Amino acid sequence: MQSINDYVHIEDKYAGVTLGAINLPRGLIYIDAPPVPEDARSWRADLLDLKCGYERMLISLDTNIDRAIGTRAMDAPIIAHQKVAEFFESRSSTFKPQGQLTGAAWEDIPNLTNVRWSPPHMTLSERIQIHWYDNPIILEHHPGANHGAIWVILPEEKIVFVGDTVVKNQPSFFETADIPRWIEDVELLLNSDAYQGYTVVSGRGGVCAKSTIEKQLDILELAHKKLEKLGKKNAEAEETEKMIPALLKPLRFLASDKEAYTQRLIYGLKTYYTQNYLQEPEENEEETN
Repeated sequence: MQSINDYVHIEDKYAGVTLGAINLPRGLIYIDAPPVPEDARSWRADLLDLKCGYERMLISLDTNIDRAIGTRAMDAPIIAHQKVAEFFESRSSTFKPQGQLTGAAWEDIPNLTNVRWSPPHMTLSERIQIHWYDNPIILEHHPGANHGAIWVILPEEKIVFVGDTVVKNQPSFFETADIPRWIEDVELLLNSDAYQGYTVVSGRGGVCAKSTIEKQLDILELAHKKLEKLGKKNAEAEETEKMIPALLKPLRFLASDKEAYTQRLIYGLKTYYTQNYLQEPEENEEETN
């Protein structure tokens, strides 16, 4: 476990996402959960030595399954964006590890059996504040990387958890993204006075240097440019696979991860392109006068 300050901690040893914990006199606020229930219990045990109150809350940063399947094992009320609640409403009550490969971390976890989902107990639409101590904790909707994505902002401490808005040395998930909005979110981190001097915590990789955020912006701008070019030609969705080498080239990762990361981009780019460039826009059902 890495401590950013006396009461904000992160953990990157479990499969899937980087976890966060804020220990306060009132209790513990978890940020995300590992996908394996046994790892969730281990993470909770790791935090027992922290001096804090007895209340618990879990903040889930988006709809990615790597984040969603382990939340029940954290045994805490869950708060997330309303899109996360809609994500659960559209699925059966039990997660079954089957279906098309998406390049998510959970797909490489052996012996992962059926897991019961735990939908959020509280939701937000745009922005709320949590007052568990003197300084507010802000949850804010930033739907670039995922339609249900939120950031956890600690303005007094100048710390922000950004989920998959920035990922370190692995490709992004594009299937539920809005790339123009995503670019705006990353530019906000880089160029806005509001986030100058902040410690930026990625949902996959932990604390980010400025160069990591700049690399994320470069990759998104390259992806958007190439997708726009394919869209103008009305190219087939399979043509997006030709983009993958250029998107992987700036990243440093183990050779053993290349197959999964390639599959993540195959699935994500094809899905994004189909939804945003090939599907006909929905007709306006309202009658015009």
